Amino acid sequence: MKFVPLALHDRIRLRKPHPCGSYDWLVIRLGADIGLKCEGCGRRVMLPRSEVERRLKQILSHAEAPSQAAADNE
Repeated sequence: MKFVPLALHDRIRLRKPHPCGSYDWLVIRLGADIGLKCEGCGRRVMLPRSEVERRLKQILSHAEAPSQAAADNE
């Protein structure tokens, strides 16, 4: 079984909007359940990985590598 390659702090777009109207989410936790934070209102939700993979429309951006982010701040 293949999993969608998600990482912490990836930005994703789901197929249906959140009640606030935003389609975009930030990945804040990974595992069997995936924690998402709405970029519109800041609401946090936990969804099973299978449901996130089914609802996923697009990966908007991948998180930067930690060493690369640290080098950019210097």
